[in-house]
Amino acid sequence: MDRTKEIAGFLRSRRARITPEDAGLPSDGRVRRVPGLRRDEVARLAGVSSEYYTRLEQGRALNPSSEVLEAIARALCLDATEREHLDDLLHGGAQPARRAPARAQRVRPGLHLMLETLTHVPALVMGRRTDVLASNRLAREILTDFDALPANRRNVARHYLLDPKARDTVGDWPRLASETVAILRLEAGRYPHDRQLADLVGELTLQCPEFTGWWNDHRVLRRTHGAKHYHHPLVGELHFSYESFQVPGDDEQTLCVYNVEPGSETAQSLRVLASWTAPEAAPEATPAN
Repeated sequence: MDRTKEIAGFLRSRRARITPEDAGLPSDGRVRRVPGLRRDEVARLAGVSSEYYTRLEQGRALNPSSEVLEAIARALCLDATEREHLDDLLHGGAQPARRAPARAQRVRPGLHLMLETLTHVPALVMGRRTDVLASNRLAREILTDFDALPANRRNVARHYLLDPKARDTVGDWPRLASETVAILRLEAGRYPHDRQLADLVGELTLQCPEFTGWWNDHRVLRRTHGAKHYHHPLVGELHFSYESFQVPGDDEQTLCVYNVEPGSETAQSLRVLASWTAPEAAPEATPAN
């Protein structure tokens, strides 16, 4: 990832979405050639010189102070995730700890056991790059059978964006797919030297027609909770409220649980689906006479 281009693209996209009226600036009567704020207006709002902000946006002002970052974040109305992303872009590339993670991720036995006990709702554990590290039976039934895929292909972004079936089974596919791209964007800022992530982005660029437009929006997102909707061929419409948690002891793993309202149609459909797809019990051995 080219750090300079990423900084420029992100800051330009953020100031392009804010009008002078939104920022409380009076009209100066000048003709605007670009949407949103000009560089000198962002500089004025942040209390820095126009020259300094220009160098910052061009990636030539290294390691700005936390005070300057906060001032620019306020001027551009960045949310907490965008503020973190900007910090990653401006400082992360120089930190050895943020270089490409080399070790393979593993889910500890206790977490595997937790997934197996969640028999009434889908649940999975995601790692870096939205890799699926573990999933329970309902998650594999409703999304896709990740366990049947090669280990290096078990990835939520690859499923949503490249699996043709996902476009038919995922409700509001454009929203969910674009949010997934925003999650990858956040991780690309955090790990700019991750070769596997770069390969995934390249694959999605070539094979998903919508990916480039979403990627160039420079939107970033940390998934914590929300709603998801799926069309299942056996039981029909399924509506979930998902919650995501960082796994204690490993902040690079996320436990995602798809909750349902008790007594709802989705809860009833999941019970039916679980019974239809339950593995057959092995026959009991006949005692020898």
